[in-house]
Amino acid sequence: MEQTAPPLRTLRQETILVTAERLFADHGFHGVTLRQIADAARVPLALVGYYFGRKHDLFRAVFHHRAACHRARLATIDEARRHAREAQGLLRIVEAFVLPLVHLRHNPSTAAYARLLARELQQGSPVTEHPMGAGFDPLVQRFMLALGEAVPTAGPTEIAWGCQFTLGAVALHMRDRRIEQLLPGGALGFDRSAAPRLVAYAVSGLAAVLHGGGATDTHALP
Repeated sequence: MEQTAPPLRTLRQETILVTAERLFADHGFHGVTLRQIADAARVPLALVGYYFGRKHDLFRAVFHHRAACHRARLATIDEARRHAREAQGLLRIVEAFVLPLVHLRHNPSTAAYARLLARELQQGSPVTEHPMGAGFDPLVQRFMLALGEAVPTAGPTEIAWGCQFTLGAVALHMRDRRIEQLLPGGALGFDRSAAPRLVAYAVSGLAAVLHGGGATDTHALP
C-alpha cells in the first residue's frame, strides 16, 4: 500500500514545534506552559491551540515530528542483526543502535530533541500512550530482537535488563554534562572518543548481562 505523504507544515507551525521541543527538553512537560511556548515562538497563544490543540497534543506532535529519524534506523539495526552470530555481531548491533542517538545529541538541529528524549527516558511524563511509541519504541524493540540473535541463550529477562541498562547509559550521555566536572581542566566540548567509549561500555555490559554474568543472590542484599 502506498503511504500518504505527511502534510506540509507552515513556517509558524515549524517554529512552534521547534520552540516547544526546546522548552520541553529544558523544563519538562510540567515545567512549561503553552503561553510560555507561544511567547518564545513569538506567535499568538490562540495560534498554538489552533494548530496543535492542548499541551499534551503539542507534546505528542513534537515526538511525531521526530519519529522518522528513528524509523530510518530500523534498517540499520536489521542489517546488523543479520550479522549477529559473527565475532563482532554484538558490537555491530550496539553501534547501529547507539551511534545514531549520539549523533542526535551533536547535531545542532536535533540537539534539543536528544535532550528531550533523554529526559523522557530518565524521568518520563505522565502521558497515556506516550508518543515515543510512534518512533523510538519500535527502534528499542528491534534492538532487543537483535540482542536475542546475538546471544541466543539469553532469556527475555536478561535482554530486557540489558536494554534498560544500555538506555540508561545512553540517556545520561545525551543529556548530562557532569563529565565536564569530573574531568581535570573543566570544559570538554565535543569529544570524538566519547561515542566509541560509550559503545565499548555498552558492549561489555551487555555481554555480561546477556550471558548471565553478575547474577546476585537477592537474599544477600541489605
